[in-house]
Amino acid sequence: MPNPSQTKTILYCTDFSQNADLAFDYTLEVARHLEDPQIILLHVIPELDSQFWRTYIYEADINIDEKAKNDLDAKIDSAYRHRVPAGVAFRPEFRIGRADQEILKFASENHVDLIIIGRQGRDSFRNLFFGSVAERVAGRAECPVIVVPFPKESKK
Repeated sequence: MPNPSQTKTILYCTDFSQNADLAFDYTLEVARHLEDPQIILLHVIPELDSQFWRTYIYEADINIDEKAKNDLDAKIDSAYRHRVPAGVAFRPEFRIGRADQEILKFASENHVDLIIIGRQGRDSFRNLFFGSVAERVAGRAECPVIVVPFPKESKK
């Protein structure tokens, strides 16, 4: 088991949901207690969504990769980057595929010390049948995982 005092790299996973935003608050709080922390923000674009948008944008003659990167960068800048305190390294990344698989692969390849993820994201109806991304990540990760729930008063 990793030594908590040696934790440096936090993988924060977001689908830009309200619960993911709460998980980012938690990520920042954890980072404040670490020496030379690095937060890597990871957003995974589902393959199905990606294929739909690739077809749509191809017909509109737009470079999807550049458009997607610009849109994600703008969203990250407005929602996250400005909240990161000085002294905390911050790097956004995105991948295309199945969220749980891409998160686990990224964490392993980048030697992540800790994964922080919200319990319930945008696909909560689908999760009733297939289980949540957070559940699958927590069950298979090689490093500790913190799953941040929605506070009871926030659930509606």
